[in-house]
Amino acid sequence: MHEPLPDDGVIRKLWRTETDAYRDHLLRLDRDSRHRRFAGTVSDEFIARHAATAGDIGVVVHGFFVNGVLRGAAELRRNGSVMSHEAEAAFSIEQPWQSHGVGTVLLERTLLSARNRGITSLQMQCLANNQRMQQLARKFAAGLSFDFDSVVGEVDLAGSTPLSLMREAMADNHGIARAIFEAQSRLFKPV
Repeated sequence: MHEPLPDDGVIRKLWRTETDAYRDHLLRLDRDSRHRRFAGTVSDEFIARHAATAGDIGVVVHGFFVNGVLRGAAELRRNGSVMSHEAEAAFSIEQPWQSHGVGTVLLERTLLSARNRGITSLQMQCLANNQRMQQLARKFAAGLSFDFDSVVGEVDLAGSTPLSLMREAMADNHGIARAIFEAQSRLFKPV
């Protein structure tokens, strides 16, 4: 069993209508975290365009929410067509919540979603100096291949099972209930 998430955070999938929350999260990343997430320097406009695609078919984003605010995310994108069996995962966690187990839980959920969508090979690419990402990939037995300035971690996935499908459905139901509860709490919060 994992340790609780920091600040009673919750992990759940982002809804298609939450691309603005994803954009805002990516824009809040400190300079180094943003550089690691996008493997280089990117503009605010690039981030806005990228986040707008989070609701596209073939993209699943799991978010780490604290008091209803997105503070971390794991993005699963198929490579090529929506029928591809290969995908890439990318992670972003705001600095105060890094090194607290959030990335581990996000990757677990991402691997489960990938498996249940027929993805057999999941890649995670990072800069060669991104030790945190490499450590996270190793936790899940990813094979790492090193290039000049980058590292690619690859995890081979088994097919879905009734149990894996049920685990994802239960996590989704819990996430929806939690999101509704948080929204209601904000509406009825005393001023």
